[in-house]
Amino acid sequence: MRMWWREIAGLVLPAGCAGCGRAGGALCGRCGAALCGAGARRVRPSPPPPGLPPVHAAVAYEDEARAVLLAHKERGELRLAAALGEALAGAVAGSVADAEAGAGAGVAGAVSGCPLLLVPVPSARRAVAARGHDPARRVARAAAGVLRRGGRPARVLPVLRQQRSVTDQAGLDARRRLENLAGALGVAPGCGRLLAEGPVVLVDDLMTTGASLAEAARAVGAAGGAVVGAAVVAAAARSFPAAGGPAPSAPESETGDETESGIVCGTPYERGSLLMISGRKHLIGGTCR
Repeated sequence: MRMWWREIAGLVLPAGCAGCGRAGGALCGRCGAALCGAGARRVRPSPPPPGLPPVHAAVAYEDEARAVLLAHKERGELRLAAALGEALAGAVAGSVADAEAGAGAGVAGAVSGCPLLLVPVPSARRAVAARGHDPARRVARAAAGVLRRGGRPARVLPVLRQQRSVTDQAGLDARRRLENLAGALGVAPGCGRLLAEGPVVLVDDLMTTGASLAEAARAVGAAGGAVVGAAVVAAAARSFPAAGGPAPSAPESETGDETESGIVCGTPYERGSLLMISGRKHLIGGTCR
């Protein structure tokens, strides 16, 4: 009920831009362009947690972008979900394009026969109850709509669940966040088969240390899903490559000759997903059928 009142109030009462405060609507043209205009880029936290798939972000978590994300997440400015979804869709597209490029020219685009499965990182139930909504899931649904309108089949699979309580991440450093989340997520019973219907892109509104995405990747992989990458609306500014510099590369721990299943080439997440992109039907860990 609280969220309905906020939406109604936003329609009938004057509101300033969530990004800069200027009058004229929930989001002005300049701030909307700042969210989506720069183009998604590959990002990598330092240090990257083990098991983190390649991540793309639309913007750095600062200035107007930070204000917009907080307004949506903490103040329930639900009309912002459309703009945030557009930004996330760009990051998803960048993640998939990188995966297809890594698969080689002969198979680029072959994944188009399967829908993209956007799997949001779940918020704690107490956080959802306090906010009145699940920000990552809402933005993921908006992003899936943008992708479909652009001709790319996509749907949201909110299959991840918290299997145990975790400490509030605020104030924890990268190592403690990783320890806090280790083994905390799992796929809901009976939902593993859904992950076999297409390539998985993990999605969230924000990445700081990457611990949540790494844990989500572990849980999806354990349930048979093939993760091709991850996408977020915003990431910490330090995660972006320096201007004019190369995109962040995979750490040594993510490279090598062989996965546990014996599949060779690429990073762990590229190894599994690229076989799926090339049309193989029965990849260990699950693929399109």
